[in-house]
Amino acid sequence: MKTPPSSAAPPPVRLSRIAFIVLVLVVIGLVAGIVPRWRAHAALLAESHADGILSVDVIAPVPSKPDLGTPIPAEVQPFISALLHARASGYLKSWYADIGQAVTNGQLLAEIDTPELDQQLAQARAELDQANASLALAKTTSDRWTELLKTASVSEQEAAEKTADYALKQANVEAAAANVERLAKLKEFDRVTAPFAGYVTVRNTDIGQLIAADSGPELFRLAQTDPLRVYVRVPQPLVHAIVPGQKASLIFQEQPGKTYEARVVRTAGAVDQASRTLQVELQVANPRNEILAGSYAQVRFSDAVDSTVLTLSDNALLFRAQGMQVALVGPDNKVQLHSVKLGRDFGNTVEVVSGLSAGDRVINNPPDSIAEGMAVEINPPAETPAAQ
Repeated sequence: MKTPPSSAAPPPVRLSRIAFIVLVLVVIGLVAGIVPRWRAHAALLAESHADGILSVDVIAPVPSKPDLGTPIPAEVQPFISALLHARASGYLKSWYADIGQAVTNGQLLAEIDTPELDQQLAQARAELDQANASLALAKTTSDRWTELLKTASVSEQEAAEKTADYALKQANVEAAAANVERLAKLKEFDRVTAPFAGYVTVRNTDIGQLIAADSGPELFRLAQTDPLRVYVRVPQPLVHAIVPGQKASLIFQEQPGKTYEARVVRTAGAVDQASRTLQVELQVANPRNEILAGSYAQVRFSDAVDSTVLTLSDNALLFRAQGMQVALVGPDNKVQLHSVKLGRDFGNTVEVVSGLSAGDRVINNPPDSIAEGMAVEINPPAETPAAQ
């Protein structure tokens, strides 16, 4: 008799499927538990690495711009100025130019009556005529005695004396001619003329006044006023900011709101030890004679960059036992501490006299714990509103 099969035994296929599903669920659970842990570990490592490298902001020193906006006292002088004295004595016959009058080069300013000089010139010419007459006689005598010497009619001593006398008379003629020429040149000074074009600023003579050569006050004072020279003494802290060709503004108190453009032409090249200032010469055009020579003025120089002195934000300074220092970022992105020497303090910025160059990368707001050789990371510059 056959036994019927039991209906309680599960099929083998269903058991294997259940096992596979369980295995898949276990793997999914493992993955779901490990991945977050791995991600958290990686984030922790990245954060630890970031904490190990300091992020810094860097700034660059900039050339100093001296404060040249403050006006400096200056003195305006003519480009050329001359005091005209008399070289010939006599009496003033007439004058042809008065103060404030414009004159040209070579223009006649005055004439001097010189009676004594005229007499001296006439006497010198008469003496020259006498010397020429004596020379002619001495030449004839010398030639005659030279011929007589050939026939032994006279001695050699007598012939030599006549020849020497002829040479002496020649020297007398040359001396008399030189005296006549000197007095003739001196006579030309009875006409006082302008040595250059300009304005008569002083007249110290009048008709009939006794004129003494090379003594007494000047007859005229002449000044060329276009262009004008402007002399200013610049304080020593600003001397490196003044260069030839630099522009400046000329200001006069009697002309408020009006300025004249001037230009630096040269400097003295040395600081005056008494005043510790540098004398600077400027030139200003004066075609309409608006600026009067001898005036007091004020000069305001245009801004100039002093490349010898750098400025830096005071936030970049480190106060250490070694003195004042700054932290630089080297080519390998490691910290380098440099000692610096400071100049003037402008509040938010200071002058750095030595210890920095224009291309250095200086750490701004460095922490107190910063040290030599630390690795740093430079933050990108913040975008300005204009860039955004």
